[in-house]
Amino acid sequence: MVETLAIERAKEIFGAKFANVQPHSGSQANCAAYMALIEPGDTVMGMDLAAGGHLTHGAPVSFSGQTYNFVSYSVDPETELLDFDAILKQAQEVKPKLIVAGASAYSQIIDFSKFREIADAVGAKLMVDMAHIAGLVAAGLHPSPVPYAHITTTTTHKTLRGPRGGLILTNDEDLAQKINSAIFPGIQGGPLEHVVAAKAVSFKEVLDPAFKEYAANVIKNSKAMADVFLHDPDFRIISGGTENHLFLVDVTKVVENGKVAQNLLDEVNITLNKNSIPYETLSPFKTSGIRIGSAAITARGFGEEESRKVAELIIKTLKNAENEAVLEEVRSEVKALTDAFPLYED
Repeated sequence: MVETLAIERAKEIFGAKFANVQPHSGSQANCAAYMALIEPGDTVMGMDLAAGGHLTHGAPVSFSGQTYNFVSYSVDPETELLDFDAILKQAQEVKPKLIVAGASAYSQIIDFSKFREIADAVGAKLMVDMAHIAGLVAAGLHPSPVPYAHITTTTTHKTLRGPRGGLILTNDEDLAQKINSAIFPGIQGGPLEHVVAAKAVSFKEVLDPAFKEYAANVIKNSKAMADVFLHDPDFRIISGGTENHLFLVDVTKVVENGKVAQNLLDEVNITLNKNSIPYETLSPFKTSGIRIGSAAITARGFGEEESRKVAELIIKTLKNAENEAVLEEVRSEVKALTDAFPLYED
């Protein structure tokens, strides 16, 4: 009963004909989608990890890169934006069976209709991993991939603000059956019904008009933080800004690498992660960048003013790495912010 409720709500949110709410994670959702669409050894195009893709889009250390012949596409080296002419040319040369669109660290709008045009032009299927932007898609603030993709996958946390888990959507009945078989008995046994129940609850929240306001504030807060970095010449935002919930910042003018930045910010109770940037020159264990997102602080109640303050505190920390007095000031300012927006009411 609860699974049917989650399925129907997911279909309503995204305008899909079929949904599978059983995947334990986004990676497992992607694995099942691949099993439904292609065979081991088939050629697939996915976004390069350093350009903003995901491990399951063909990274050699992932099952995806080990099971299928992935060829990565990147972004324009100058604009750091998706170059659809270049992707089409590459697809014509590579002749993939599948093209994977979607990202884990791309801050601009993705035109899924263009990806479908490219897929159709070379006789490939299109799969979209919208894990990061699903909440924005649900709120109508980012174009939906569902009308264009043969299969769409997502996580249910991140901008959807639900429990950790996965979701698969399609409008094709035959693919829906293949997806169901790929999930069970293909890669999973019993479903985690307690998580499925949490998905059903979170989907109800997404259907509430208040969620659209939340999603709009996520974008506003992301832009507010990015604006602070855009006005500081010591930092560079990849692709020049953001149109969604996150952005990448090249920190190498200020600190040695992204790992150093991440650890330093951990010390002042600001949580973010190191992240590779397009055409990365450092190892993925160090990276040139950090990834900053607004979904969690927005859920907590932060507005644009507080978001700008967070960005200022990040900059203050990175520019005063050796100054313990300043770092202690930042810790106090972070505590003041979190005290003003407690996770739970008394």
